[in-house]
Amino acid sequence: MASVHSMTSFSRKESTQDWGSLSWEIRSVNHRYLEAGFRLPEALRSCEMTLREKLRKGLSRGKVDCILQLQINSSQASRVELDHRVIDQYLHAIGQINERTGHPTPVNGLDLLFKPGVMLQNQLDNELLIDAVSALFDAALTEHIANRAREGKALATLIQERLDKIAAIVTQLRPMIPALVQQQKEKLHARLAEMKGQLDESRIEQEIALLAQRIDVDEELDRLNTHLQEVKRALKEGGGIGRRLDFLMQELNREANTLSSKSIASETTLLAVDMKVLIEQMREQIQNLE
Repeated sequence: MASVHSMTSFSRKESTQDWGSLSWEIRSVNHRYLEAGFRLPEALRSCEMTLREKLRKGLSRGKVDCILQLQINSSQASRVELDHRVIDQYLHAIGQINERTGHPTPVNGLDLLFKPGVMLQNQLDNELLIDAVSALFDAALTEHIANRAREGKALATLIQERLDKIAAIVTQLRPMIPALVQQQKEKLHARLAEMKGQLDESRIEQEIALLAQRIDVDEELDRLNTHLQEVKRALKEGGGIGRRLDFLMQELNREANTLSSKSIASETTLLAVDMKVLIEQMREQIQNLE
């Protein structure tokens, strides 16, 4: 059985190497689709597409922010021999761009360090760095998905509790309806009987039949039970069920509204209101499900 995942989660993973340290943070909130944002040092932009593909395979919905922090040890930097001539060329080019645009651009030393030709020897192995970044991202994403599953399980439990309460209301309502319908029929029959001189017997029976049709809620109760069973089935099935459950909440609400509009007694009105409150609570929780 697949698990139900929340779209709200946070994970953080850190790694310390001889040359420095890395840390990944992944944060997500609910969103209609999967929308990912990556904050990476410019020197590591080349691996962004690979990371996005990993994220797409792991998550299906949510607004996700992925933030990488990279720190190079000062001892590592001191062992790097720099080509100052190339650095000057980059700085000169940046100065020309600033002068032409009129918008000074701050120079990021870390980004400049990875520009072609800047480091001459004892260079930090870029492939090794990318491998470390990718492996740490895998660990952060795995933790993130686990956190989503844990919160999703808690949300599913809350939804299940409300489903059970609505099912109990349906069970409570069903035996009440025939007696209430019969009472309304008798009241209408008595009122129409007073007008017997003005209405024939067939008209009286016709009016009673129309009343019975207007206040009959057997179909609504049956559909409510069907929708409740479908929600339970979806929760048991798991996976990306957020959109389907959101649709089912609309259908449940539609039947509850009809039930309320057909109500003929304060008892049934109050029970219909209780049902609508429970449906709205479930709908709010489902907004966070993937």
